[in-house]
Amino acid sequence: MAETQIEWTDSTWNPVAGCSIITAGCTHCYAMEMAKRLQAMGIEKYTGLTRRTGKRTVWNGVVREDHEALSIPYRWKKPRKIFVNSMSDLFHEGVSDEFILRVWRVMRETPRHNYQILTKRPERMAALVASQMGDVLPNVWLGTSIENSDVVSRVDHLRKAPADIRFISFEPLIGSVGAVDLREIHWAIVGGESGKWARPIKEEWIDEIHGQCLAAGTAFFFKQWGTWGKDNKKRSKKANGREYRGRTWDEMPVTPTGVTVM
Repeated sequence: MAETQIEWTDSTWNPVAGCSIITAGCTHCYAMEMAKRLQAMGIEKYTGLTRRTGKRTVWNGVVREDHEALSIPYRWKKPRKIFVNSMSDLFHEGVSDEFILRVWRVMRETPRHNYQILTKRPERMAALVASQMGDVLPNVWLGTSIENSDVVSRVDHLRKAPADIRFISFEPLIGSVGAVDLREIHWAIVGGESGKWARPIKEEWIDEIHGQCLAAGTAFFFKQWGTWGKDNKKRSKKANGREYRGRTWDEMPVTPTGVTVM
């Protein structure tokens, strides 16, 4: 699970497996089908994490801490951007404080890497990082997901999390997010949903995020249209591409020292 085709990172690292559906953005999570496939391949870590409901595979709420995976970043000698828990949520209620602290120790001891942590549970993240993590680690980016206006309050919890770089993933963008307070938010990723069950994305939803990023000085990264293109027609995400307003947007956040992360 190291190499990845996710456009905004270099590698994935999954010390936790399994999750739960909590909001609309979770409904068609790619990781549920991926976990099912990995189980079929005989990978024990992903066994028993999902169930079938109708024609879909969904999380069953089982979450597994993988202590052996904690050694992986030490073996990566070349610096890289690492998406932490692409197959789960580090701040899921099923993950112990003790294990999260162990993950933090790994990140502290491998400062050559930049770690990107994305959660739908920013309340727990903010509280735990503020109370137990000590100094802010400049190589740890903290982020939350916002798929529509129903969960836009997550940004307020994210802002309380001590971090040099905070980011929001507006993906899958399945509705207007409305006004978002982007103060102290350094990076925004926007993308449409992909897959058989994908819900459409509308250009005006992207426009409102892009405009607010410009006003706040927040770096803007457009990841994909997904299954539904700009013309509201359904096709492969590759065919729909990544162009927005006639170009690709691959902006990355700027560190407190003024360095743009590549």
